[in-house]
Amino acid sequence: MSAAAATPTLAATGRRKTAVARVRLTEGSGTITINGRPFEEYFATLPLQNTVLAPLQTANVVNRFDIDVNAKGGGLHSQSGAIRLGIARALTLVEPEMRKELKPHGYLRRDPRMKERKKAGRPGARKRFQFSKR
Repeated sequence: MSAAAATPTLAATGRRKTAVARVRLTEGSGTITINGRPFEEYFATLPLQNTVLAPLQTANVVNRFDIDVNAKGGGLHSQSGAIRLGIARALTLVEPEMRKELKPHGYLRRDPRMKERKKAGRPGARKRFQFSKR
């Protein structure tokens, strides 16, 4: 029980579009697991990996925390954005001084853009059926 008290686990939630990511931060060696899979396997492309690592690199704590993520909904891009927000929020819980470093880069801001709903009598949200004059 004293070992669990020595390493507190901090949790935060990140959202983007319809993706939700629950992030748990623990003091450790820097391993990142997403839905039980290694980070590099889950996000195969470098831009997605950089999106997730951005708050850690800005705060200079890349290998200080073990991160366990449960992500669901959306696609890989929106999940990476949700994880980035969750990591940034968890880092501010660990050390409130990190907020000054993360906020100017926009890592603590939830992207409010969502898919617009389909309107009645139209094929999509904004598209209209072809107009015929005669």
